[in-house]
Amino acid sequence: MKELTLADPRPGADCDADVVKALRRQEIGSIEALMALYADRVYRLAMRITGSRPDAEEVVQDAFWTVVRRIEMFRGDAAFGSWLYRITANCAYEKLRVRARHQESSIDDGSVMREGHAAQWQDWSARIEDPALQVELRHVLIAALDSLPEDYRAVVVLRDVEGLSPQDVSEMTGLSVAAVKGRTHRARLALRKRLGEDLADPPLSHHQRV
Repeated sequence: MKELTLADPRPGADCDADVVKALRRQEIGSIEALMALYADRVYRLAMRITGSRPDAEEVVQDAFWTVVRRIEMFRGDAAFGSWLYRITANCAYEKLRVRARHQESSIDDGSVMREGHAAQWQDWSARIEDPALQVELRHVLIAALDSLPEDYRAVVVLRDVEGLSPQDVSEMTGLSVAAVKGRTHRARLALRKRLGEDLADPPLSHHQRV
């Protein structure tokens, strides 16, 4: 399965550097400048993980507040945007942890097609490049992600949307690396099955078959 992308241009390094300097100096308007650069993307990441508008809004507030409080901890070893997104992912996953609806996920090895049976699915991959399918594919993909149990959705978003390593996701979620890999694998199978069902060609009518 190809890695997903949010397809948004990332703010430039020069803008990041200016915002970091302003935040460290506690300049008036520095927080507003930070939000102007990153609020939309941070919100979308929070929504993809939590699946809840109110929770996502709280995650955005928590993430930006964390950045402001910990700005001196940013050493520039990685891009500022990557640092901010990891903070956002941590806040979002913590939001999942404190929800009352903690229960064992319904996805297991028996609930999705195994890789050995993948050939039975409708093969939609060759149709991805069809321009007429692009909008439909995006909507179907978002719906497929939202249909995953929240713990699995969080892991696959962190891995395939944000491109984080299994080790990074393990640190954020408290899961073992093996558990991260297992959940990612099963979530990808579930997504592929859902996409295969939703993008399958409609069956031929009687007249078309004759």
